[in-house]
Amino acid sequence: MLLRFKMVEAALNHRAVEVKAPASRPSEYFGEKVFGRTAMRRYLDKQTYEALLNTMEKGTPLQLELADSVAAGMRQWALDNGADHYTHWFQPLTGGTAEKHDSFSDPDGKGAVLETFTGKVLAQQEPDASSFPNGGIRNTFEARGYSAWDPTSPAFIVDTTLCIPTVFIAYTGEALDYKVPLLRAIAAVDKAATEVCRYFDKNVEHVNTYLGWEQEFFLVDESLWAARPDLVLTGRTLMGHESAKNQQLEDHYFGAIPSRVISFMKDLEYESLKLGIPLKTRHNEVAPNQFEVAPVYEEANLANDHNQLLMTVMDKISRRHHFRVLLHEKPFKGINGSGKHNNWSLGTDTGVNLFGPGKTPAENLQFITFLVNVMAAVYRHNGLLKAAIMSATNAHRLGANEAPPAIISTFLGSQISSVLDKLEKSKSDDAIRFDARSVLKMSGVTQIPSILLDNTDRNRTSPFAFTGNRFEFRAVGSSDNCAEAMICLCSAMAEQLTLFKADVDAKIERGVKKEKAIYETIKQLIKQCKVIHFDGNGYSDEWKAEAARRGLDCETSAPLIFDRYLTPDSLKMFGDMGIYTKVELEARTEVKWETYTKKIQIEARVLGDITMNHIIPVASKYEAVLLDKAYKMKELGIKSTSDIELIKDIQEHTATIQRLVHEMVEARKVANRIEDQRQKAIVYHDTVAVYFDQIRYHIDKMEEVIDDQLWPLPKYRELLFIR
Repeated sequence: MLLRFKMVEAALNHRAVEVKAPASRPSEYFGEKVFGRTAMRRYLDKQTYEALLNTMEKGTPLQLELADSVAAGMRQWALDNGADHYTHWFQPLTGGTAEKHDSFSDPDGKGAVLETFTGKVLAQQEPDASSFPNGGIRNTFEARGYSAWDPTSPAFIVDTTLCIPTVFIAYTGEALDYKVPLLRAIAAVDKAATEVCRYFDKNVEHVNTYLGWEQEFFLVDESLWAARPDLVLTGRTLMGHESAKNQQLEDHYFGAIPSRVISFMKDLEYESLKLGIPLKTRHNEVAPNQFEVAPVYEEANLANDHNQLLMTVMDKISRRHHFRVLLHEKPFKGINGSGKHNNWSLGTDTGVNLFGPGKTPAENLQFITFLVNVMAAVYRHNGLLKAAIMSATNAHRLGANEAPPAIISTFLGSQISSVLDKLEKSKSDDAIRFDARSVLKMSGVTQIPSILLDNTDRNRTSPFAFTGNRFEFRAVGSSDNCAEAMICLCSAMAEQLTLFKADVDAKIERGVKKEKAIYETIKQLIKQCKVIHFDGNGYSDEWKAEAARRGLDCETSAPLIFDRYLTPDSLKMFGDMGIYTKVELEARTEVKWETYTKKIQIEARVLGDITMNHIIPVASKYEAVLLDKAYKMKELGIKSTSDIELIKDIQEHTATIQRLVHEMVEARKVANRIEDQRQKAIVYHDTVAVYFDQIRYHIDKMEEVIDDQLWPLPKYRELLFIR
């Protein structure tokens, strides 16, 4: 008990770590730790530089004979910047990143060492693959796996290690990471979208996928974090009564950033900018101690690498400032959880944003073409898109009146919805018109300039909302790898555009003019996918009932939602688009079930341990104090009715907790005997996780009445309001 107060005292005594301002402007140090264009021009010969640049920007294959030249230049750059090791940096199915460091130094056979780094080592390595999740693709004794250089994402230096972004595949060729299928999905949507774009502009050669993520997170004081075993081991509080003040006033949202936090953010931005992560925005979020950072848009593969890297850098920088970053989607009960909104768009190499309304009928026809095809893709695979963002942790956040519901729908806004309604009912393409951006004038405030209104409002209850020139996939969890959502979204879009082009081409072959063929196909799609369009309140019970009537996927059990990866439609779509083989899909789904089970299993064990080792002993100790008091009062002839009632109350909660913990342990034992991973995950969801809130309820009730000096764990009021 004394430990808790010491931890709180330590937290209160922490001061903002002074961050020395860099001597130069961000424009002068941005990307200095990245082997980007500036470094490439300096350390590579002209032929090698141009070849590598074409690979990075146009996807042109890099000849293997040039790999040695790239490796030589990269090695010298790394050594000049203080690096002494290198690693293939990849993204296994753990959800994080992985790296094995090797020294540049090799014995020269004469008693000395030389710094070596060849094109062969740059292009490919063979890390041990036995302990990474593989879903049954490999046996434990079959350890071989390969990492291969992804030249489209530049190498970078962290501390003294050169990190080379790579893919990770099994010895038998299956993808064991997120990057391989992401690159496949980006290529698929590039091909399909480019072909559709050529209906409107023959000069389009490529369509690029762009991603802008918004990273939400919590900060808690490191000393308090260390005194909460549940935070340390699971990333969330498994118990804890709500603070009297939490986010009711919403006074934290966009408020002045606390001094310790701004110091952390400055440090984070400095380190991120040096690594080429273009952080742009920082602010307080709604919940206390919740914050957000966001970069400018980048090509999706690079953006995803940057988000994975940022999460690692955040953890390192937070410790420097005596914080711990919480990326769990729901670390605290009763206040908002954290998401990672994925803002997604497609753009041509001619500079056109395909999700941006145009100024001419032709441009608007192209815009509507892509908009409606997005809706159709989301409609066809709404269950799969939900599976892409579902996890044991994100399940706590979805549908909790703070995040989108566990039902995928699209929000378009009144103006675009009106256009689609007119298109559906019209007999010509005259309905494809957009008003010029309306001007909002603020009456009585002449000094404020006019504000241009977008053609949509924002709907924070929508999981997939159109926001003017992009779609915002709001349901992605804060700890997620963005690739999962991007893979499914780009794959679904690639399939839909392929089907769209086939339909339009068939009409053209029958003698229908191109514009009319496009227009008729759009009308058909609008009718087919109307059920996915919803601009109302996604939090309402009415919408849940309406979504079920519309036939949308309303499943809420994470293990069952994972089944969506293996439906005939999903298998066909991923296979036709060349994203996943059936074996890869089965393996990844197996990993999802296994990961879900392990996370629930860990939470159950932690909850049981804390309950029996921390809470019950404290409750018994306080009962003894009250009993002693009641006995002495009785000896003095004083009534102690309130103390007796309190003792009975604590005893009732204690007995119930002990019973529930015993039942939970027995349920876990039964589940652990199940061999099939899917069935085990389902049983853990249905028979083990159901005890968590029940046990928590009684613990939280006791926290309210047991002497504050006895309570062993830092409370919400201490965790969330440290400055």
